[in-house]
Amino acid sequence: MHAHFSAPTKGTSPYLLAGSQLIFNIGFYAVVPFLAIFLRDDLLLSGSLIGLIIGLRTFSQQGMFLLGGALADRYGARVIILCGCLVRISGYLLLALGDALTPVVLGACLTGVGGALFSPAIEALLAKAGTESEKAGKRSRAEWFAFFAICGELGTVLGPLLGSLLAGFGFQRVALAGAGVFVIALLVLFFCLPRTQGKAETLQVLPWWKTFRNPRFVAFMLAWSSYLFSYNQLYLALPVELTRSGSSEKTLGPLFMLASILIITLQMPLARIARRIGAARILPIGFALLAASFVSVSLFAAFPATDNWQRHLPAACMVTLLTLGQMLIVPVGKDLIPHFAGDQNLGAHYGALSSMGGITVLLGNFLLGGQLDNALTPSVEASIAWLWLALLPLLSALAMVVICRPFLHRA
Repeated sequence: MHAHFSAPTKGTSPYLLAGSQLIFNIGFYAVVPFLAIFLRDDLLLSGSLIGLIIGLRTFSQQGMFLLGGALADRYGARVIILCGCLVRISGYLLLALGDALTPVVLGACLTGVGGALFSPAIEALLAKAGTESEKAGKRSRAEWFAFFAICGELGTVLGPLLGSLLAGFGFQRVALAGAGVFVIALLVLFFCLPRTQGKAETLQVLPWWKTFRNPRFVAFMLAWSSYLFSYNQLYLALPVELTRSGSSEKTLGPLFMLASILIITLQMPLARIARRIGAARILPIGFALLAASFVSVSLFAAFPATDNWQRHLPAACMVTLLTLGQMLIVPVGKDLIPHFAGDQNLGAHYGALSSMGGITVLLGNFLLGGQLDNALTPSVEASIAWLWLALLPLLSALAMVVICRPFLHRA
């Protein structure tokens, strides 16, 4: 039985979808970056338990993307997006009102599940809207994904600013503010998203399971997942490098600002360049840049850091190369999904892509996280730890050369 993505009765505005991503990221980054501080300072949890809770939150989002995409294909994007907002609001309320471990863990997981519901549905709607725009001779689908990324990055900058302004009032107030942001998003989307027509048949495994029947797409998912693993190292490995170089954790702020500035200023031009060059050439280059970001740190990791501004160079190189790789990979890679899907079950395909990334992040961090303990102090072992991190995106770069060969001459 075929389950096609439910088309809206009227066109969905890509600007509405990009604006939604802006609001979603403001609400997300106003709360989640401060969660670990709350768990440590207020609930007095151990570092290992904090890491487990943060990991569960991440996996509950990325790991559930496949289900969220399948539900969007079955019931229509609008209802799943609205449900996702409601679930995230309930998660934030649990974080705001809970004063024990159980409601906090449940709230953290619900924030992830909410994102798993609305994110693949939003992306699938954007793919359809971008296709219509491209057919009309307007902005291409890849360029819409690039614009979408810029709006998301603006939210990434504004969210922590909102959280910082409220941090002095306690984490509960921050969580309530995040819930308020998603209430606003819920109301706007309820009135502005076109209605979708549900399907009479029951939800079956077949629609999303078909995403695994295309060997080339499965290979693409596996290779793509190293992007999510690599970019996740901004949260896991970058603080390790700051410790080795004797930098303060306050340096994280300017480094994340550097990434945001690069994306806001360069994403659209790079997306146009990538479109002209083509996915078969750009994706290997993008993954090679991810690998190079870790290699750049390994070149310095064996030596004591200087006492001047130069000690920040390895971290700045890592952030710059990771961000450049991301800007090349994401719009072009997500633009390929409709070609794999044949414009059917788009939500499930985008969901499967994110779910595979979530699994890779969980396993990769577990298997290689111990290596980073060796990178806390200057040594040869520190360099080797960074080279291990570089191996996965390097393998993906080589794999993409083969996987994307059919798209070599695609315009």
